[in-house]
Amino acid sequence: MTETRLGTMADKLDEIFRLQRELNLRIGVDTEKLDESGKIEWLLNYARAMSQEVAELTDCVPWKWWARYQTFNAQNAQVELVDLLHFLVSAAQVLGMTSEELFEVYRRKHQINCERQERGYREKDPQDCESV
Repeated sequence: MTETRLGTMADKLDEIFRLQRELNLRIGVDTEKLDESGKIEWLLNYARAMSQEVAELTDCVPWKWWARYQTFNAQNAQVELVDLLHFLVSAAQVLGMTSEELFEVYRRKHQINCERQERGYREKDPQDCESV
């Protein structure tokens, strides 16, 4: 059994949330104490950061069909994915979500996505995510 510094096997998503909270506090952002305008500001900050990280991830792949110098950089792609995760978890924390809540919303949305595929997903139902 793998042990954490606390001496017990910790859920990995719980640990990611703990580590991200610790990092955010070190940076000076306490997502638990944000008022509504602070939540809006930081959610937008994290959304912009994720957008930039997606661009950096895209640059790890030779997508420029006109440029012959590009190479696939799998190692850096992994780093960019983790950067995305940092900002995604921070955004979830701004919204007051715990790791358990994020998992549960993911699970419910995953079920909707599976049901869409079973139905052929030919038409968007604007109400199918209201239960998420």
